[in-house]
Parts: sequence; C-alpha cells; structure tokens
Amino acid sequence: MQSINRTQLFRASCLSLLVTSLSFGIRAGILNKLGTDFQLDKEQLASITATAFWGFPLAVVIGGIIVDIIGMKRLLVLAFIFHLAGILLTIFATGYWTLFLSTLLIGLANGTVEAACNPLVTSLYTDNKTTKLNHFHLWFPGGIVIGTLVVLLFNSIGLSWQIQVGVMLIPTVIYGYLFSKLDFPVTERVASGVSTAGMYRALWNPLFIFMFICMFGTAITELFTGQWIDVLLKNVTQNAILILTLDTGVMVLGRAFAKPVLKLFSPQVLLLISTILAATGIFLLSTLTGNAVFFAAIIFGMGVCYFWPTMLGFVNTNLPKTGALGLNLMGGAGMFAVSLYTVIMGKYYDNIVKAANGNNTTAGPKVLQATLVIPLVLIVAFAGLVIYMRNKKPAETLNSAAH
Repeated sequence: MQSINRTQLFRASCLSLLVTSLSFGIRAGILNKLGTDFQLDKEQLASITATAFWGFPLAVVIGGIIVDIIGMKRLLVLAFIFHLAGILLTIFATGYWTLFLSTLLIGLANGTVEAACNPLVTSLYTDNKTTKLNHFHLWFPGGIVIGTLVVLLFNSIGLSWQIQVGVMLIPTVIYGYLFSKLDFPVTERVASGVSTAGMYRALWNPLFIFMFICMFGTAITELFTGQWIDVLLKNVTQNAILILTLDTGVMVLGRAFAKPVLKLFSPQVLLLISTILAATGIFLLSTLTGNAVFFAAIIFGMGVCYFWPTMLGFVNTNLPKTGALGLNLMGGAGMFAVSLYTVIMGKYYDNIVKAANGNNTTAGPKVLQATLVIPLVLIVAFAGLVIYMRNKKPAETLNSAAH
C-alpha cells in the first residue's frame, strides 16, 4: 500500500463519477434541441435515452466479472476511452444512429466507472465503506445539479448544445490523466485471498438475494421518480425542472453528512427511515400543488439520498466475500429495474392520457401514486431487515475472515 495515494485515487474516482452524472444532466437538458435539430420524434428520443440505461447495467455486470482479473486501472482506462468516444461522437452527431451509438458508449462508460470505482472505494477504505461510498456517490446528484445549471446558463447566453456537451471533455481528460499515472491496489477480495469460487458461493447467501431484490425497489423509487419529475409535474407547477434541482441538491447535502448520520443510525435503520421519508415524499408530490410541491421535493430528496450508496455499503460490509461482483450486480440490478419500469410506466402514462381524451393533468399524479406502492413494500422489507440484523454479530472484515 506504500505507493498507493488514497486521496488522489478517491478524487479521480469522484471526477469520473462527475462525468457520468454530467452526461445525465446535460443530455436531459438538450434532448428537445436534439429532437428539433435532427427531426427526431418522441419515440426515437426515448430509445436514444434508454440506451444509456441498458448500456450501464451491461457494463457494470461485465465489469464486475472481469475487474478482479484485469484490475481496476485497466477497467478505468476503458471507461475513459468510452467516455471520450461517446462525447466526441455526440458533438459531431449527424442523426439518429450516431446519437444512438454515442449514448450507448456513454452508458457503457458510466457503467464501467461504477464497476471499477465502487470496489476501489471499498478497497481503499475497508474500515469506513458505507460513509466513503456516500461521499463518492454525492457526485452523482452533484453532477446533475451542475449539468442542469450549465444547460440553463449556456442556453441563456446562446451557446450551442455541442459546446454544452464539450464541457464534459474537461473532467474526462483530467480523470483519464490522473488514473493513468496513479498506482492501484488490488480489490479487497483478491488482497484477502478469498477464491473466485468463494465469491460466487457468497452470492447465493439469502441476505444477498434479499438485498438484490430490494435494490430494484430503491433504485426505481430514486431514479425513476427523479428522471420523470419534469414530465410528471409539468401541470402541477411551472418550475418542474427546479424541483429536480432542489431534490438533487438535498441529496448532495445528505451524502456529504453521511458520517455523522451513520454514527447515529446503523445502515439498516437508515434504509428504513429513508424508505418512510421517500414514501411520504412521493405521496406529497402526487397530492400537493403550487409551491407546496417544493416542500414535498425536500422530503423526497431526504428519503432517497442514502439509498444507492447505503445499499452497496451494507452488502459489502455484511457480505464482504461477494466482493466487486456483489457490488456491481447490485448496481446493475438497480439500473436494469429502472429501465424496465420506465417503459411500463411510459405506456401507463399514455393510456391515462388517451382515456382522458388528451387531458393529462391527472396522469403524472396517478403514475406517482402507482409508484408509491414500491416504497410502501420496502418499509415492511427493511423493518424485517432491522429485526433480523439485531440478532446477528457484526460481519468480520475480509482480512480477519481470511486469517
């Protein structure tokens, strides 16, 4: 560990995740402009957007399988190449297929970043995994805030969408340079001598299977609602995009203060409290109107802010033998569930609008109320988890388990 610069590696990881989230924020902001410039209909735009969501789980799962074999550094070089190619191809896009391919490359890059950086963070901070995963993952909502502000600012001064996309090249080149010159540790599982067969066996632990299924619900609650807030609440408030900025801003703050929060609550208790707040937030978002919606967004943001990193941290802390693959299967499951649920709810939304003869004022709240079922089920699941974990000894670290 002598030549491993923990701080520099962590900062470079945060920059690579910033590129991932900027791609979400900036693409969301320029989507309508792309539709106009390239004469794309809503269905074509939806299929372009969806490629990022299935490119991500594909890369995360494959990355999780190969990261221990090829090492985290090579995986991050691959992420850098995908990001660079995806961004340049977007800037010089000529129509539907170049946009489709560029979005797929960015989705693959985003998934590859998580496939390498989640195990990197847990390997660098073996004694503090959940807190550091929260600090790392604050750059996801952080980047969405920065991305939407970049779009608003550049639009107001009349700069083209190509320049907005080009902004992503700056952090991409910096993280690529930093990772190329830094030394990497091996993953925690490899360092502690747990075999590949031992890792695959650990994935069949009933606790892992339970958390894997719960990840579908936490990811849908957070990412589907966040991505769709603009569409769902267009008729409820004039400033639907500001709700997304407020919600993601709350998430940045929450994750920044993960350390004191995790001193007060165990990860499983935090997940239960988060689910109660998220369910309350979705209920309020579907019923309140006018400026009261902003209060609902704050409650919702407080609820979902700890979901993703705490789910990963819980699994890696309590089931350390699942290793990098366990972390990345969780991330892949989350994104895959969001992509499927988005398609189902898109059809549900259209059906409500058709049934109401094009009057879609109730469609958004109805979709939110249907989604509310998911965190309500999770409240029961996490209450059970809290009771189950009371009777369990704290998990050994991998190093102590190996000796």
